[in-house]
Amino acid sequence: MKAIGENVVRIEAEALRALADRIAGPMAKAFTRATELLHGCKGRVVVTGMGKSGIIARKIAATLNSTGTPALFMHPVEAVHGDLGMVVGGDVVLALSASGETEEILRLLATLKRLRVTLIAMTCDETAAGGGARATRSSTLAGAADVALDCSVAKEACTLGLAPTASTTTMLALGDALAMTLAEKRGFKEEDFANLHPGGKLGKRLARVESLMHSGDAVPRVTLKTKMPDVIYEMSRKKLGMTAVVEGKKLIGVISDGDLRRLLEKRGKDALDLTAGKDALDLTAGQCMTKNPKTIAPQEFAATALALMEEKKITSLAVVNSKGKLEGIVHLHDLWGTEMM
Repeated sequence: MKAIGENVVRIEAEALRALADRIAGPMAKAFTRATELLHGCKGRVVVTGMGKSGIIARKIAATLNSTGTPALFMHPVEAVHGDLGMVVGGDVVLALSASGETEEILRLLATLKRLRVTLIAMTCDETAAGGGARATRSSTLAGAADVALDCSVAKEACTLGLAPTASTTTMLALGDALAMTLAEKRGFKEEDFANLHPGGKLGKRLARVESLMHSGDAVPRVTLKTKMPDVIYEMSRKKLGMTAVVEGKKLIGVISDGDLRRLLEKRGKDALDLTAGKDALDLTAGQCMTKNPKTIAPQEFAATALALMEEKKITSLAVVNSKGKLEGIVHLHDLWGTEMM
């Protein structure tokens, strides 16, 4: 049994190697042209396919969407019963058909030509491999396309040679190749991915500090001259285990639960401060704060905040902008929901 499984994977791997060689060689011009057409699309990329090719088409549309290229899947049967209305001028249609003769796909061609939308075909039609003269293209779909991309395979991994296996793998890989090339051309970055995946695990891991931090009235803050009883009250009321010490809107320092504990251990509640003549609770925030605390910018990733907390063994960070203005507080508890912990 394992020999069959191994053989399937080896056949599909060889099909992918052959595809890579075509993209680097005879299909390079066609692949580049397809990428340019998709990049210049003023509307959406409409991906269509029937059967197993349709399943791959859905995945390609999803990958395009998640990497910055607006796309949708159109079922070819539903299309001829009204869904062709989703295709408008400025769209690019990406049609998948192993044979290039899928009846449900071919029925769309007349309308697509009337709408004058760009058509890119993915077929397993070997004669379309080099994107050469139209006369050499044997399938109807490849011949009708503005660009035909070759997903042909030497053989399917199915022992009967019938079930689409290696061919659908090459279609999927070619779709990924187009999507990733487009993402690179668009300058698609991590922050763009995070914006498009706010509910997923990856999106949570790429969340920004500003989306998780406590802000406004939820931020504990005192002034340099605030007496320690009021500092403790502010810390207890806001329940973040610390307070920021500000001068105007600028962060000057912080006082944490640990700072309070160390202060009381050193002086004791009633111990005299021999230099100032005051006990611990008569001191001001300015006298007890930690100056130049570790901070983070609101645009930084939550993962960066977590790494900094772990490195410095602290549970919260003041969030400040480039001018030192206090924007908020991010606490270790706020990061629990990001699935980084």
